[in-house]
Amino acid sequence: MTTPRSTPRSTYVEAEGFEVHVTEWGDPRNPALVMWHGLARTGRDFDEAAEALSDTYFVLCPDTLGRGLSSWARDYRTDYSYANFGRVAEGILARHGIDRLRWVGTSMGGLIGVTLAAGPLKGRITHLVINDIGPDIPAAGAERIASYVGTPPVYDTVAELEAWLRANYAPFGDNTDAFWRRMADTSARRTDDGRVTVHYDPHIVSQFTHHKADLDVWDAYDAVEAKTLLIRGESSDVLAAPVAEEMTRRGPRPALHVVAGCGHAPTLADDAQIALLRAFLAE
Repeated sequence: MTTPRSTPRSTYVEAEGFEVHVTEWGDPRNPALVMWHGLARTGRDFDEAAEALSDTYFVLCPDTLGRGLSSWARDYRTDYSYANFGRVAEGILARHGIDRLRWVGTSMGGLIGVTLAAGPLKGRITHLVINDIGPDIPAAGAERIASYVGTPPVYDTVAELEAWLRANYAPFGDNTDAFWRRMADTSARRTDDGRVTVHYDPHIVSQFTHHKADLDVWDAYDAVEAKTLLIRGESSDVLAAPVAEEMTRRGPRPALHVVAGCGHAPTLADDAQIALLRAFLAE
């Protein structure tokens, strides 16, 4: 008998005075799994993994403030900080009555997970997956990301935006045409003059200006006690190999899994990466 495919539910949650979009998958009675995306992305990046894992978990994939269908900042100088994102995450959990949870975080989502697992959610996050990010980000990688996030493109068509996404996110590795089309569909918004740009507030680049301290999390990392898995893209310019090795020797001392043929960051969308998550989350 074939297991029915899970379908996503688009929901909106009030947290910290903001309207936050959360894509939910699976039965709310199952153990909770939060999947948090990277800097300029949305919760829909996790569709493949969330659908697969929803046979076991209640999966929540939020859009961070300023991204996707969530509210934008009232004051980007304070609202686009890990402290505020953490409070929003706590609000989402409270809204769903969730006490204990597993956390999968890609890039920015990984560092938010670290700060929560070491602080407000210590003892509540039981399993932590840190996907291609560390407490020490090479300047070249940070500058590459800041250069395109802070100057979003504007095109006449979604097809042109999709081509831009494929080029700028080529380090994601090989993905299907369906993956890239969904990425374009969930990354696009119309400007006032009807053209097409990315679905985020350009002020999110303040992560590299107003909130540089958010990127220095060695102290928090060393305080993490959750079971932890570290994933690195083989050619990542954001999680350097020496930093990844150092992470395996301190803090939660995670196992390190390197994804071949991939940069920043593995999409967690193919069968092998989903199987990796499934095995770790079940430990």
